[in-house]
Amino acid sequence: MEYNKLVSVTGLSGLYELISSKADGGIVRSLEDKSTKFVSNRLHSFSHLESIEIFTVKDNINLVEIFAAMKNSKEPLPDGKADAKAIRAYFEEVYPDMDFDRVYGSDMKKMVKWFDILSKNSVEIKLSEANTDDSTEVVAEKKTTANKTAAPKTTAVKNAPPKKINSPRKMA
Repeated sequence: MEYNKLVSVTGLSGLYELISSKADGGIVRSLEDKSTKFVSNRLHSFSHLESIEIFTVKDNINLVEIFAAMKNSKEPLPDGKADAKAIRAYFEEVYPDMDFDRVYGSDMKKMVKWFDILSKNSVEIKLSEANTDDSTEVVAEKKTTANKTAAPKTTAVKNAPPKKINSPRKMA
């Protein structure tokens, strides 16, 4: 299971592996009970874990960095159902640069629950190479050079017969 295929679905608790996506939704598998189901785009939205960023005092950081700090911490992981004060105290020890005015207690609870789910499923938490800044710059450069070398479009000339002109009707 790869970290870049994991999503959070609004309205559903837990984390899901995105198996297949369609125009009107996606097929996901729960990491907790391994059930597979179709989730509609009309009712739910998907958030890839790679795209989630957390507010800090300096710059926003990716969720991977928070998970890495949680993994390297010697502090015991609080229960996902613990009160907000206990979870906040945990994050003050683990990642003190987090902006606690803008990161809600519910978000911190989600991070604790998600980290617990990921560790139980032995998911390697890392960003994919496609998500790095260097690769996006190279892709952007290729697109700009492709636009410069493209030939201008020509419009097609139609050879249609002339339109009939209606003559005025005679009054009787």
